[in-house]
Amino acid sequence: MNSSMVLMVISAYFSLLFLISWFTSRNVSSDTFFTGDRQSPWFLVAFGMIGASLSGVTFISVPGEVGNSNFYYFQVVLGYTLGYLTIAKVLLPLYYRLNLVSIYAYLEERYGFWSYKTGAFFFILSRTLGSSIRVFLVAGVLQLILFDDWGIPFWVSVLITVSLIWLYTHRGGIKTVVWTDTLQTLFMLVAVGVSIYLIGKDLGLAGISGFISTVTQDSRSEIFNWDWQAGTNFFKQFASGTFITIVMTGLDQDMMQKNLTCKSLGDAQKNMFWFTIILVVVNLMFLSLGVLLYIYSETNGIALPTRTDDLYPFLATQHFSAIAGITFVLGITAAAYSSADSTLTALTTSFCYDFLNIEKRYEKERQVTVRKQVHLAFTLLMFVVILIFRWLNDQSVINAVFIIAGYTYGPLLGLYAFGLFTKWQVKDKFVPYLGVAAPVIAFIISKNSETWLWGYKFGFEILILNGLLMFTGLWLIRKK
Repeated sequence: MNSSMVLMVISAYFSLLFLISWFTSRNVSSDTFFTGDRQSPWFLVAFGMIGASLSGVTFISVPGEVGNSNFYYFQVVLGYTLGYLTIAKVLLPLYYRLNLVSIYAYLEERYGFWSYKTGAFFFILSRTLGSSIRVFLVAGVLQLILFDDWGIPFWVSVLITVSLIWLYTHRGGIKTVVWTDTLQTLFMLVAVGVSIYLIGKDLGLAGISGFISTVTQDSRSEIFNWDWQAGTNFFKQFASGTFITIVMTGLDQDMMQKNLTCKSLGDAQKNMFWFTIILVVVNLMFLSLGVLLYIYSETNGIALPTRTDDLYPFLATQHFSAIAGITFVLGITAAAYSSADSTLTALTTSFCYDFLNIEKRYEKERQVTVRKQVHLAFTLLMFVVILIFRWLNDQSVINAVFIIAGYTYGPLLGLYAFGLFTKWQVKDKFVPYLGVAAPVIAFIISKNSETWLWGYKFGFEILILNGLLMFTGLWLIRKK
């Protein structure tokens, strides 16, 4: 694909996004940005959440990572199902009962002021880092297939990327995001479907049965790892998937804000049920695509790129047909924006409600001005963090996302678990110190686990240890 065609495709795509933004931001109130007026159809939210959950990390990293760790990532996906069940049956009823806009307001009611601020801070930290990594990944691909040919440096391309996100979300907020995420999910799924079909055709696979047979017979499609010392052990991965889901969806303002735009608790739970089924199937598709990409490369004698994250972009833009290249560009662009747009909205919501008390401190007219200033500030912050991550990063992004989540979401996991499953009150002023201590201790244990724990190596389950340390700390400072 040449850069002119890529530019045309992206321009057409953004024309659609801005059209949706225009329709959804008409006649909005000052609360619409945060709540979507609680009128979103549940099936629309469910479908749109697929794109936001997958993002560019799944789109790029998961297929490439198959070459390093087979289908072991699917063990994490299986753990997702238990996590989503917990969200639907435990957390969503709580949020709807309290009629929350920011889900961290629960922590103030349960513990007090400092616990509330600690929870909101760790969300902002987690989402700023996690979403910046996701945008960094996709910005790198767009740099490769478009901006390098035009002589545009990486920092300028990132600035363009985040500016476009700000432009189509700054008025309608979550109401716009619910609709744009639906479009973005569609393009992501079309892209992977077209890629699988065209690779299968090139390899001479006989329909769906030939596709399934080819994937399952390949050694890279091994799903289960029973080695207890390995970081990819089934029980570690399954438990990690469960808790990652609970914290990165159920305790995450970004994902829950979409659910809270549904008309009722019942609709939100239906959304979660169907979303879970679709998400499992789609992740299996991405892993299968990874196997096909490696087989395609080996069959055609194509030298693999050094980084596994580059495998799919490299083949799609340099070796596939024009149709496959176009759908890939649409898919990767959608992957970039489906995560980042909702994140900026959620970060703005959390900061406005959890730190500025916008609904109490300002009149309606002033609320709009404050919200826009905060929204712009987080856009600029994401830009800076992306550039920092480009300077520091040296590993597969799918791993980086979960490693960061394990440390930054752990305090949230401990806070909510202690609040939901015990009746104790705590000495609230000490909670921020625990929020710092738990990740630090978890990091020290992880770095020394092979020496201290008879060869045991932590994987994504460091999140569980982190949450347990926070839970234990809360128990130690409980009021007697």
